[in-house]
Amino acid sequence: MQIVRFQDGRGLGLAVNTGEGYRAVHAADPAYPGDLPALIASGVDLMETMAEFRSAAAIDIDAVSILPPIPNPGKIVCIGLNYVDHAAEGHFDVPTYPTIFARFATSLIGHGAPLVRPAQSQDFDFEGELVAVIGLGGRNIAREDALRHVAGYSIFNDGSVRDYQFRTPQWTMGKNFDGTGAFGPAFVPAAALPEGARGLRLQTRLNGAVVQDASTADMIFDVAELVALLSEAFTLEPGDVIVTGTPAGVGFARTPPLWMQPGDVCEVEIERIGILRNIVA
Repeated sequence: MQIVRFQDGRGLGLAVNTGEGYRAVHAADPAYPGDLPALIASGVDLMETMAEFRSAAAIDIDAVSILPPIPNPGKIVCIGLNYVDHAAEGHFDVPTYPTIFARFATSLIGHGAPLVRPAQSQDFDFEGELVAVIGLGGRNIAREDALRHVAGYSIFNDGSVRDYQFRTPQWTMGKNFDGTGAFGPAFVPAAALPEGARGLRLQTRLNGAVVQDASTADMIFDVAELVALLSEAFTLEPGDVIVTGTPAGVGFARTPPLWMQPGDVCEVEIERIGILRNIVA
């Protein structure tokens, strides 16, 4: 079940892929259940709520502007070096504790929006990643309870400005240029996927050529372990986003480096979640 936030001439809406195309309800409609972040925070059964969309009006999903599933997360926590092969290609030691950095909401864009290579750099790289969205908040969450706190999953392209990223040991600058964090297109409730979204194929394509191809089962720290470890330090809240790391194949590790160029099309596909597609500007 893929849930999409969108905007069109009638305003904000939610659309659901029913398996026979998308059905949509607008915020102005009496049947509108509420925006996705509010629904996640409320703890409602999203599978049950979205099942009611089967009787809603059909919509051409390609004719609307698709928005990030969570427009302004309280936290965007990113995990670096979470696949063994990716750590190796960057000549990093395989971590025994997650490498953690933050993104800001001002960097986010939706599916179909331009992924912006900044004027300050040409070293613009792709990173396809699984996203876990927190539904039930908490602190000091036990690993065995952690997946109960995850509302669902989405897709991220962690567009990285590599020369800025590697100027310092901290990666914040290179990971937060405006327009570099593509997020979406859909949010899929956890109940619709394997436990912990484990074992799903993740593939990144640049202009149709496969550049990353892995399984989410290959993560060093899986979703449950990330939730537990992060909650040791800070309270996780509904709508917080965990970007779980990228597999091998990134551009900076290639010889010569493979950078995204204006006009390129970058797609990140995760099995059963969807395809996130953006053109580089």
